[in-house]
Amino acid sequence: MHLNFWDIISVFMVMFAVIDIFGSIPIILNIKNKGGLIKAGQASIVAFVILMAFLFLGEQILNLFGVDISSFAIAGSFILLFLALEMVLGIELFKNETPTSASIVPIAFPLVAGAGSITTLISLRSEYDYINIVIAIILNMLVVFMVLRLTHWFEKLLGEGGIIILKKFFGIILLAIAIKLFVSNTGIEL
Repeated sequence: MHLNFWDIISVFMVMFAVIDIFGSIPIILNIKNKGGLIKAGQASIVAFVILMAFLFLGEQILNLFGVDISSFAIAGSFILLFLALEMVLGIELFKNETPTSASIVPIAFPLVAGAGSITTLISLRSEYDYINIVIAIILNMLVVFMVLRLTHWFEKLLGEGGIIILKKFFGIILLAIAIKLFVSNTGIEL
């Protein structure tokens, strides 16, 4: 194992972009407004555990269920598509089945530790040492924790109109990510 500051920064930036916790603020606020309780520490720890499990055992876990990485990514693209449609169209596709706690589902999984971040992690293993990836994930989970803790502050800062605009904008971004994830894992060329 070789600790490398620049590799940590590179992996951090890739994972930060894929997790996109700042882009998820409208989703998080929407979940809170529906009555979902979000515990920042619990969500961050569960997401960290999921990411670590897939970092070290990702392909084996999927193989256990007879699923390949592409199929997992395509399934994740559908979840992202439906979340994006909720945000853009203002409709409810996902019923809130856990009104008391939303920390694990949908925040930790699939929002933070979803198909995109898990697939990215598995592919980063071939380029970077595990120690650098683990440190980058820890740093990302600290950012996730802070954003989850400060969502009320973002809500006050942006106001109701700002949140609606942000929700629609990031809904379209999420829709584009879902389409890209689907296309890149099906072999379809646009």
